[in-house]
Amino acid sequence: MRIDLASAPGHQERPNEDWVSAAIPASGGGVLVVLDGVTPPRGEDGCVHGVPWFAARLGGRLTELSGSRRDMPLDRILAESVRATAEAHHDTCDLSHPRTPQATVVLVRWDEAYVEHLVLSDSVLLLQAPGGEVTAVLDDRLDRIPREVLGSVAATDALRNAEGGFFTAAADPAVAARAVTGRTPRGQVRAVAALTDGASRWTDTFGEGDWADCLTVLRKEGAQGLIGRVRAIESDPARPSGRYKRHDDASAVYAEL
Repeated sequence: MRIDLASAPGHQERPNEDWVSAAIPASGGGVLVVLDGVTPPRGEDGCVHGVPWFAARLGGRLTELSGSRRDMPLDRILAESVRATAEAHHDTCDLSHPRTPQATVVLVRWDEAYVEHLVLSDSVLLLQAPGGEVTAVLDDRLDRIPREVLGSVAATDALRNAEGGFFTAAADPAVAARAVTGRTPRGQVRAVAALTDGASRWTDTFGEGDWADCLTVLRKEGAQGLIGRVRAIESDPARPSGRYKRHDDASAVYAEL
């Protein structure tokens, strides 16, 4: 088994709001957890802690439960982790605020029988079959919303964790039911990768290659190599910026099973 991961902030003067972790439990198999903390627009968000605190709390709980509670399906693990994280700051913060700290989620867990997955919001999961074919597991609800709508803070707030909008892990455990989930027989998966949108833009924004090409870069150059390629493109003044900002926190994890 080989696991490689890397994470880089979008700006050195701002904390990285991503979370990436991997675990190899004593019981066998493995776990990958990738979160992309949602940077709120300037203004009040009802929380005294901030997104990095939230991502660390949620990511830590997801990693613990995914590795220790194999009897719990991933959607229940997400629900319990969101509940526990909300409990940790409900006395000090307004968790009903639409911009309360929140994050995208990718969970992967495998044992000798199956590879399980969960994706919520716009981070990306890649599954590679033994023959080399790559399947992207996506939650595309955010991509269905017109960019001009997302340019409005009020309109975006109205669509957060709402019917007809998009869903992220915030303070309501019920959001776990909105995640894209599934499982694949272990023998049908050779490698997996998870990317926050700061890293997946190599494919989905800049079009430097398809998802199979992206996985090849991860295999040959590692997670840091892919992030380095993204940063080089972003630094080229002749290239357009990413969807919402030129530089974003970028995280990637690659595992050969």
